Amino acid sequence: MDTHNRSAVEEFALQSFSEEPGLRGLFLVLFLLLFLGALAGNTLIVTAISLYPGLHTPMYFFLTNLAVLDIICTSTVLPKLLENLAVKGGTISYQGCLTQLFFLTWFLGAELLLLTVMAYDCYVAICRPLHYSTWMGRPVCALLAGSVWAVSAISTSVHTGLMTRLTFCGPNQIQHFLCEVPTLLRLSCSPTTLNNVMIVVADVYFGVVNFLLTMACYCCIIASILRMRSAVRKQRAFSTCSSHLLVVTLYYSTVIYTYILPGSGSSLENGKVVAVLYTVVSPTLNPLIYSLRNKDVKVALRKVFF
Repeated sequence: MDTHNRSAVEEFALQSFSEEPGLRGLFLVLFLLLFLGALAGNTLIVTAISLYPGLHTPMYFFLTNLAVLDIICTSTVLPKLLENLAVKGGTISYQGCLTQLFFLTWFLGAELLLLTVMAYDCYVAICRPLHYSTWMGRPVCALLAGSVWAVSAISTSVHTGLMTRLTFCGPNQIQHFLCEVPTLLRLSCSPTTLNNVMIVVADVYFGVVNFLLTMACYCCIIASILRMRSAVRKQRAFSTCSSHLLVVTLYYSTVIYTYILPGSGSSLENGKVVAVLYTVVSPTLNPLIYSLRNKDVKVALRKVFF
C-alpha cells in the first residue's frame, strides 16, 4: 500500500521540549550529554560482557540485550529532539514519523518483555537454583531473547500498519516532541476504533500481563530470601536482583503513565517529561545502576578497559 496517498499531510510539526528561548539552549546541552552518556555507558556494558568470559551467563546475556535496546531507543528519539531544540519549529516527514513510531514502539515493547524475562531469570536463580543450568541453558536463553524481539516486532508492525490506513488531513501539529501512537491518533481524520482496540490489547499484554508476571516472580523471590537462614546468602540474593527491581520500577511507572493512562487529564508538559524519563533518562541510568551495584560488572570493566 502506498502510505503517501493515504494522507494529505506530507509532514508533521513537532513541538520542542521547551518553548522558552532561554531554556532551549540549556536543554540542548543537557540532552546531548545524556545522549552521549547513554551511548557510552551501554556500549561499555555490551563490550565488557562480550569480552569478559566471567560474564557469559544468562543474566548478563539478557543485560546485553537490554543495553542494545537502550542504544537504539535513544538513537531513535534523541537526534530529532536535539534538532528541534537547536532549530525552533522542527518538522518530520510523514514517512519519517511512521518510521520513528515503528522503531520506538518496537523497542519499548521489547524492553517490557525483556524485563519480565530478566525477572524470571532471577526467580530461577534464587528459588530454583538446582534447576538453573537446565531451565536457563543457552538454547532456552536464545529462544527467550529471540521471542522478545519477534513478539514486539509483530506488535509494532500491526500498530504501524493500522496507522497507515488512517487519513491525516490537518492540522499537522503533534503535541509532543516525538511520534507516538496516542498523539498521532488525535490528528486522524478517519475512524480510529480498530486502532484503539489494538492499543487496549497491547496495553493488557505488554503492560498488565507482563507487570503481573514480573511482580509474581519478585513475590516468590522475596519469600525465598526471607526463608534463608544465612545473612550472607540473603544479602547476596538481594544484591543479585535489586538492580533489576529498581530498573523495573522506573520503567513501568513511566510507560504506564504514557500508554495505559493517556486520558488521565495530565498536562502535555508532564507527558513530555515522562517521555524523556523512559526514552532518555532510563537508558542513561541503566548502565550506572547495573555497574555501580554489581561487583562482577565493575571487575569486568576494569579488566577489559584498564
